[in-house]
Amino acid sequence: MTENVEKILGPRVPAEEMRANRGRYLLPTALFLLAALLLLVSIFQPYWHMTLFAPQYPKGLTVHAYLNDLEGDVSELDGLNHYIGMRPLAEAASFEKSISVIGVAVLVLLVLAAVFVHNRWAALLALPALLFPVIFLLDLQFWLANFGTNLDPTAALSSSVKPFVPKVLGEGLIAQFKTVAKPGVGLWLAMLASLLILIGLYFHRRAYKPLVEAAKG
Repeated sequence: MTENVEKILGPRVPAEEMRANRGRYLLPTALFLLAALLLLVSIFQPYWHMTLFAPQYPKGLTVHAYLNDLEGDVSELDGLNHYIGMRPLAEAASFEKSISVIGVAVLVLLVLAAVFVHNRWAALLALPALLFPVIFLLDLQFWLANFGTNLDPTAALSSSVKPFVPKVLGEGLIAQFKTVAKPGVGLWLAMLASLLILIGLYFHRRAYKPLVEAAKG
């Protein structure tokens, strides 16, 4: 039974080795646990902010995007976007929003599972969480492009605005409008978690590779 478990989870650390080099094995564990905690906290924080500056709104209209919801000046932006033929913001990424909280919770569990795996499978378990911030931004950019390039030609001001692709980060210009997009606290936490996972995988390999090789020999 123990042999089968070690084939899946990797070799266990001998008690004498753990006493002699406790820090070597605790460091990747601590990094993974902290990364999982940051991901968990990120669920409750906004992931993205976008402010649109228009002549009639000199102070700007701001939307705060959480994983599964939008807050801020959503109705005002929808009203403005209606005139150029853009669909309501709430219609974007409906599937992603429906699974996002559960999805990040699963990522947390996968990172926690990596703590108990002492071979290369730990990297596979942690990989989705490592890539999550990039996937989030790519998906968001897709929806920004989808909404900006599929305008209703029958809208009142459709002739005054050509199809456009808002920037997912940074400043963008759309006719007489300016957009400023930046990461929210949730995305910063997810990116920090990715960095911790990457560092954790380095120290994980450094700690457990000699044990894996010794078990093979």
